[in-house]
Amino acid sequence: MSLTFSVLADRPDLVEPMWDMPTSWPEFMRHDPIGGLFYSQVETRFADCVVVAQDEAGEVVGVAYSVPFSLGGDDLPLNGWGFVIRNGLLTNLNGGTPDTMSAVEIAVRPDRQGTGLSGQMLAAMRDNAARLGFATLVAPVRPNGKKDVDEPMATYAFRTREDGLPVDPWLRVHVRAGGRIEQVAPRSMVVPGTVEEWREWTGLPFDRTGPVLVPGALAPVQCDLDHGVATYVEPNVWVVHRTGLGGGPSQQAGI
Repeated sequence: MSLTFSVLADRPDLVEPMWDMPTSWPEFMRHDPIGGLFYSQVETRFADCVVVAQDEAGEVVGVAYSVPFSLGGDDLPLNGWGFVIRNGLLTNLNGGTPDTMSAVEIAVRPDRQGTGLSGQMLAAMRDNAARLGFATLVAPVRPNGKKDVDEPMATYAFRTREDGLPVDPWLRVHVRAGGRIEQVAPRSMVVPGTVEEWREWTGLPFDRTGPVLVPGALAPVQCDLDHGVATYVEPNVWVVHRTGLGGGPSQQAGI
C-alpha cells in the first residue's frame, strides 16, 4: 500500500476528513475530560504535531497526534497521558519552551488495521518529532492486547515471548521500532462519569457497587451505586524513543 504522509499544518484541507475517519476506540474513552483539552486545540495550537496518512485514493487512513511538553529532566510522570496534555497545553499557553515530544494517539482506520500501518504511523510521528527538533519522543502506550483486566499492568507490560519481544502487539511495534519500555504510568487516563452515563457508554447495567468489567477497558471500572458515579483509571506504559537528533529542541518546536 502506497501512502502519503502530511503534517496537518501544511494540509488544513485534511481537517474534516481527519475528524471523520472512523476509529475502533471504545465509546467510554471518548469521554475523558483531559482529552477534550487537547483535541479542541489540535487545529489552532498543535497542527504541526499531527501526521495524517492518505492512501492511493486520497482517503485518510491513519492519524498520529503528538504534543510537545516540558519534562525538565524530571522522571516520567505516573499520570502519563493526562500529564503530557495538561503540561503541553500550559507550556504553549505560557510561551514556554518544550523539551520533549509525547505521542498522544495513533489511530488507524479499522479496515486498515493489521496491515502494518500503525508501525508506519509511529515512524512518521518520530520523524516529525525530529523535524521539529526533538531528540526524544515518549509514548504513554495503551497495550490494547491486555485482556485480563485483573492482571496488574506492572506484570503485563514486561511479559515477553520466547523471542524476547513483548507479548502485547502494540508494545511489540514500539520495541521493534527501537523504543525502550521504561515504566508503568498507573493513572495515565481517568474517565469519571455518572452511573447513567456509564450505562449509556457501555450498554451495561452498572447495577451494583464494586468493580465492573467493561469490554475494551484495561482495568475494572469502579462503580459506587450509592453515590451514582463510576470511575475508570487506566494504566499505560511509558516507552521512550530516540529520534536520532543529538541536541535539544529547536525554537521551531515551540509552535
